Amino acid sequence: MSRSKQQHPTKDGLMASSGPVEGYRAGFAVLVGRPNAGKSTLTNALVGQKVAITSAKPQTTRHTIRGIVHREDFQLILVDTPGLHRPRTLLGQRLNDLVADTLSEVDAIGFCLPANEKIGPGDTFIANQLAAVGNKPIIALVTKTDTVDRQALTEQLLAVAALGRDVLGGDGWADVVPVSAVDGFQVDTAAKVLAGYLPASPPLYPDGELTDEPEAVMVAELVREAALEGVRDELPHSLAVVVEEIIPREGRAADNQLLDVRVNLYVERPSQKAIVIGKGGARLRDVGSNARRGIEALLGTRIYLDLHVKVAKDWQRDPKQLVKLGF
Repeated sequence: MSRSKQQHPTKDGLMASSGPVEGYRAGFAVLVGRPNAGKSTLTNALVGQKVAITSAKPQTTRHTIRGIVHREDFQLILVDTPGLHRPRTLLGQRLNDLVADTLSEVDAIGFCLPANEKIGPGDTFIANQLAAVGNKPIIALVTKTDTVDRQALTEQLLAVAALGRDVLGGDGWADVVPVSAVDGFQVDTAAKVLAGYLPASPPLYPDGELTDEPEAVMVAELVREAALEGVRDELPHSLAVVVEEIIPREGRAADNQLLDVRVNLYVERPSQKAIVIGKGGARLRDVGSNARRGIEALLGTRIYLDLHVKVAKDWQRDPKQLVKLGF
């Protein structure tokens, strides 16, 4: 996440000249919180387009997804991370390490705490992890305000403020912002507050660019999101998705292009494979149909999506398989 005052990255990885902008700010902020705290949904709301997958299941996010928020006076680059948690597997430890590495490199930290859940040991654990980073502004973002009434929200805001004072001392958090990604309540306010802690800098990315994630990573995330809908609780931890290739179909007319997208879904046990495929392959067909819509919107063309489900036994605990699957 290195920053240049005179240049910014373009889509092809080259650097384009850019002079300083009067009063303009640009930089990186990370959204952290325990699993299912609303980080991915808030990222998408801030960017204004889907760049991070969401799910009712915890542990959905596995890769840092950068969403880029463009405004007249600032450019806020959001890094969405896996939920911080006490790890039970090698995968869990690597996800926590990913978060720790990210925290050390950003300009500001947004700590997501859902309004509809009381503060618990997991939140205190994360707060202490953030406090250990040192010299980083931490903004408490009380998410999911649409799920509670005014009285419950007031009580949660007081509890969140108290947590900040207990862990950080003094006045606690740099700011506390209630927000709802679902109905848009204070989404712009959250963006402005985070941007207020960014350094003076010209834009770091071209106008209109919303993420720097490779297309293959985004495709894999869309397939994984579709596969997580309506499945048993253990499956999110055991599902990995790898895009094998995205290639144009040969022999197609210029006005009738088609991309062949071949994707492998990996689970840890044969029983999980059966869950993903479903009776007579019905569930896998639904996964393909749901993912196809998002992928076609992302790539801007029609696709043929070829999905295969494979078993990689206990891959979460196998260092070699973790590397093979991109972790």
